Amino acid sequence: MTLPTQDLASPLYDLHLANVRYVSLVPNAEGYQVQHGHIYIKHGKIAAISATPLADDAAQSRDCQNKLVTPGLIDCHTHLIYAGNRANEFEMRLNGIPYQTIAQQGGGILSTVKATRQASQEQLTEIALPRLDGLLTSGVTSVEIKSGYGLTLNDEIKMLRAAKSLESYRNVRISTTLLAAHAVPPEFTYAPDQYIDLVCNEIIPSVAEEKLANSVDVFCESIGFNLAQTERVFQAAHQHGLAIKGHTEQLSNLGGSALTARYNGLSADHIEYLDEQGVKAMASSGTVATLLPGAFYFLRETQTPPIELLRKHQVPMAIATDLNPGTSPFADLTMMMNMGCTLFGLTPEETLRGVTANAAQALGVSDSRGQIALGYDADLALWDIEHPAELSYLQGVKRLYARLIQGEISYV
Repeated sequence: MTLPTQDLASPLYDLHLANVRYVSLVPNAEGYQVQHGHIYIKHGKIAAISATPLADDAAQSRDCQNKLVTPGLIDCHTHLIYAGNRANEFEMRLNGIPYQTIAQQGGGILSTVKATRQASQEQLTEIALPRLDGLLTSGVTSVEIKSGYGLTLNDEIKMLRAAKSLESYRNVRISTTLLAAHAVPPEFTYAPDQYIDLVCNEIIPSVAEEKLANSVDVFCESIGFNLAQTERVFQAAHQHGLAIKGHTEQLSNLGGSALTARYNGLSADHIEYLDEQGVKAMASSGTVATLLPGAFYFLRETQTPPIELLRKHQVPMAIATDLNPGTSPFADLTMMMNMGCTLFGLTPEETLRGVTANAAQALGVSDSRGQIALGYDADLALWDIEHPAELSYLQGVKRLYARLIQGEISYV
């Protein structure tokens, strides 16, 4: 069943969503109070919000029958494009085989790199679609997708092109991030600085020239890249006009989040080992703290992010799936909302802001997405629920009724 439509002859608006309950998620709103009213859309943007119907209606009027409307959910950290399957490694670990042994046998991230290099762009797109569909059915309208399983110029470009092509197959908005500094590729095992040379001097300039990425990310960690190497990548990204993000403080405190903040990074992600100095640096720069409870859960970690410090210094917190084959094989953003509450102690309101307004800020689009406000893109989700807290509560039951992308209704 679809929403009833009424066509009018002289429209002032393109679409009227009538009889809705909505949560605006605008900054400084008192809680996430549910309001009743009507939303009017013109040219893909929210043109009017009214408690009662306006005299001049729209080309189409849809009776939403009191459904709850939220901003479309935004998954601001995924590794959606990859080939291969690591379920066997999951089983091996649970049977007591150490990760080091698995890696020595060709497993770990390099097994995904091998499979991704062997796949064509078309194959990467095809095998990513079911994962993307999982996100869409959880109310997602915008998805950030990182590269990082190619680790060569051609393979990183192939991944980014595959990510962008998803918009041709599904009604969704894709933001791409170059994560060539994800791991040291096998051919540079003993020369990581030379690989950083390749990233800075060839991969970043080529990706920027083709406009294949919105931002550049680095895995700054003891098993990834050190601070000096990370800063070189950030400098190259800055020189080529690309925004900056960081995989930081996941396993130890190297100061990567503070470095990301120093370069006005959009977000620092994972951050389980972040200290107060790093939190203060992020607060000063407006860098979002992106929390990834799926990886925390899947790896059975025990060090939780410093939620109270982030609250104290008013650092905006985003929530994302970190969808990837090795440490967070989850394609449901509302499940991450639940994990954010149960594992990290967030409130349902914090998780909803974390997948809307704060996630938009983490992608650099907070002026156009993540809120129900005048002039914002009409990226919306319609739900068969009574209260927004249900999105962080009940799991496994279909709740999404429809999504809107720039005013276009999709029932996927």
